[in-house]
Amino acid sequence: MHRRTLLSLLGASALAPLAGRSHSQAAWPSQPIRLVVPYPAGGGTDFFARQVAPGMSQALGQPVIVENRPGASGIIGATAVAKQLPADGHTFLLGDMTTYAVNPSLFEKLTYDPLKDLAPVTMTARFDFLLVVNPNVLPVNNVAELTALAARTPEGISYASPSNGTTHHLAAELLARESGMKLVAITYKGGGPAVQDLLGGQVGLMFLDRASARPHIESGKLRPIGAAGSKRIAAYPNVPTIAEQGVKGFDVEGWQGFMVRAGTPDVVVKGLGVAYQKAIAPAEIRKKLTDAGIDVVGGTPEQFSSFIQAETVRWRSVIRERGIKAE
Repeated sequence: MHRRTLLSLLGASALAPLAGRSHSQAAWPSQPIRLVVPYPAGGGTDFFARQVAPGMSQALGQPVIVENRPGASGIIGATAVAKQLPADGHTFLLGDMTTYAVNPSLFEKLTYDPLKDLAPVTMTARFDFLLVVNPNVLPVNNVAELTALAARTPEGISYASPSNGTTHHLAAELLARESGMKLVAITYKGGGPAVQDLLGGQVGLMFLDRASARPHIESGKLRPIGAAGSKRIAAYPNVPTIAEQGVKGFDVEGWQGFMVRAGTPDVVVKGLGVAYQKAIAPAEIRKKLTDAGIDVVGGTPEQFSSFIQAETVRWRSVIRERGIKAE
């Protein structure tokens, strides 16, 4: 039953690779599959996993069970998958920029190597980020006004960071490096406390993902002054990108994707990728994810691997030049 299910997913092109494999490999999946999320339940990564897991279960003919393994900037969950034996594709990881491209430079001793101990399956999603201010604390409307205010503030302008190495944190450090502004990180234990202090006026500035920022922008409590990516955000067409406002080349998005333990058979990697594409095909799933500020993507393992390598090099330079250390 499971062999027929896999063959129908992969199509005729997969017949040749399967022909020489053992029965146990060809029968994949032969048991429930664990999707490890290296962050707590209730966050954006967890939300995404729980939206796509049912569709992947249906495509694969086995339950895909979301397992939260939070802690240590994603290291606990990533290590669990990187060291998982056997490498048979019954456990896979939904990691992000921090897990795959930042941690190797942030931590002197890391318990996994993303490019050696893990194998890419596919990029799954991108997240828009906005530079937002509490207008009661920082009465600015754009990056130029923020830069001018920073120049008049010798002690620097404080910004909220959920923790070291997050997209929120590194985007601010990249902005400081590229613009010359003095920005000072106020680090919190998670995004929730950081946003609460931003709303409360204890800090005035933050890079925030679109989904988290939206209700506070609509209420007027936060003001968007720049889109962090290379293009304006469709939901906020009047907010220019930071690059448009003079910080040339500035382009930051959140992103995430699936990986398995290195050594997992190629046919299994392909099967997971095809199951993911089937899971995100329904219009109602795509709408639910889009409404949450998540843009679904796809791609080959090779494309995802090249992207991770480029992002690793990019953020390594920021981490070293800004003297960023693990907490």
